[in-house]
Amino acid sequence: MRLSTVILPVRRWSEGGREVWQRAEELGFHAAYTYDHLSWRSFRDQTWFGALPTLTAAAAVTSRLRLGTLVTSPNFRHPVTLAKELISLDDLSGGRFTLGIGAGGNGFDATALGQEPWSPRERADRFGEFVPLLDRLLTEDVVSYEGEHYSAHEVRNIPGCVQRPRLPFAVAATGPRGLKLAAKYGQAWVTTGDPKVSNGGGSSADSLEAVRGQCERLGKACAEIGRDTGELEKIMLSGFTPDRPLDSVDAFVDFAGNHAALGFDELVVHWPIADSLFAADLDVFERIATEGLAQLGSE
Repeated sequence: MRLSTVILPVRRWSEGGREVWQRAEELGFHAAYTYDHLSWRSFRDQTWFGALPTLTAAAAVTSRLRLGTLVTSPNFRHPVTLAKELISLDDLSGGRFTLGIGAGGNGFDATALGQEPWSPRERADRFGEFVPLLDRLLTEDVVSYEGEHYSAHEVRNIPGCVQRPRLPFAVAATGPRGLKLAAKYGQAWVTTGDPKVSNGGGSSADSLEAVRGQCERLGKACAEIGRDTGELEKIMLSGFTPDRPLDSVDAFVDFAGNHAALGFDELVVHWPIADSLFAADLDVFERIATEGLAQLGSE
């Protein structure tokens, strides 16, 4: 199992932003991701920088750490312009970039461009076009496409990605259509658990059982297209289940062990931010980063 972190873009680069990304590499995290939003929940009226410029800067001050988004969505992105930026980021990072991608939701991003929020069905429809078109844009030199929601006219993306045939997709999905996209196009699948469990006051055991069900449905989606589910890495983005894995090293080891048993390859924890949903003791966090997986392996 690998351990990664999410670093929210809430710090000026000159006031601690650079140091956090460099520290993530020093601590040995497999990857450091950031959210790709225009603003997000309780941070809406606070400092919040753009994901792709932040990741570009992070690529320049690190050398081993994988970088990525958790997650990018169609809410304010178009596959044509996004593809060009991703190819550039993959090059700048020396092939260290992973695109976490999801269908989006009803948050602030959904109306920032002046549109009405899309219904769940329209989000799924758009996602169903977005992912295949982005796949083509990142693997073909010239792409033309006319769809219901997105178009591309003789778009050039030369020289393509450093990673071949393209940079990896980590597809966030729990519904049937999204899981089919993950099975077909993903190199990894991402879940945050089941919000019905967390919002409904469910227990850690309830959450684990719900995630087990998600894994089973992913397996069925892979089987339907003849893909071995073992080819698809499984990523758990923590912080949205009833568990509190950052309370102590022991709490983390329990959480990690339970999800390793379900076949998860990577756990992602949020870099602590004081006075927020992601508040945690930084010393404990760093101990988890350096000792947590070793303790899991010794059990």
